[in-house]
Amino acid sequence: MSGEETRDGVSLTNLDQPLFDGADATKRDLVDYLDAVHDRIVPALSGRALSVLRVRPGQEAFMQKNLPKYAPSWIRTISVWAEASQRRVTYALCDDRPTLLWFANQRAVEYHPALYRGDHFTHLILDLDPPEGDSFQLAVRAAFLIRQALAEAGLSGAVKTSGAKGVHVFVPVVAGIPPEDLAAATRAVAARAERIDPALATTAFIREDRAGKVFLDSTRAGGATVVAAYSPRVRPGVPVSFPVAWEDLDRVSPADFTVRTAPGLLGGSDPWAERMPAAQSLPDDLIAEGHTIPVARVQAMHEGKRRAKARREQT
Repeated sequence: MSGEETRDGVSLTNLDQPLFDGADATKRDLVDYLDAVHDRIVPALSGRALSVLRVRPGQEAFMQKNLPKYAPSWIRTISVWAEASQRRVTYALCDDRPTLLWFANQRAVEYHPALYRGDHFTHLILDLDPPEGDSFQLAVRAAFLIRQALAEAGLSGAVKTSGAKGVHVFVPVVAGIPPEDLAAATRAVAARAERIDPALATTAFIREDRAGKVFLDSTRAGGATVVAAYSPRVRPGVPVSFPVAWEDLDRVSPADFTVRTAPGLLGGSDPWAERMPAAQSLPDDLIAEGHTIPVARVQAMHEGKRRAKARREQT
């Protein structure tokens, strides 16, 4: 098979090269997979500022936010002010198959869209990060804590593997919720889930404080990103972030879903779209509770400084 071809007007090159060390896959495998699921992943990316994790032969993977100047002029873009770097960043909008194929040809393996589309944030998101080791089932148990906390608040969400060792829970929300209220509600859901089983789950942002528990990460809000449903990951075997029915979650493994197996499992369906509930309003008491909970990153920064000062004083 030739290592070059054209699809939908996009030139594809070096398709038979290894994708990255340990991938057990070629660039062609990546392109073929993304092309096979383009009508599912593009809706998850469309209209959102896109960051991608790219790989190059012999180099470490790197995150790309700014669209390169050599990118085709037909790729739609959005300019966003980055507070951290105090500059404007020109992000791509992956709104169609040619744009996705172009990124695949650039060896963009992971797709991390912004949490907002247009002028509003679309989901409340919990990222469940288990401790090191073979701990996916701990993340699954924590996901059911989140589901219980949501149900008690009158909310429901969809769940997917992260493609790594964790689980993501997405709760679609109505337009117009202020971002600070959405972030507060996310903190409150995590805190309520932690209270259900504090031996399993923790909201401790500082890793050394987690004591082998699953971290209920409530910081996926505002300018953060989360890997998209159906996105591959830069990991051995090239697993993908895959939607799972709640009733099947404790019967799967992240390794079940890879660039080679996922298209066949999907058939002609789009389980992420099909299982996503309708957009929901957030209860006032959930938002109010969240505003009493410190922002995890800020709290961790202050605590880190306090501990560093204590260590200096001891020595």
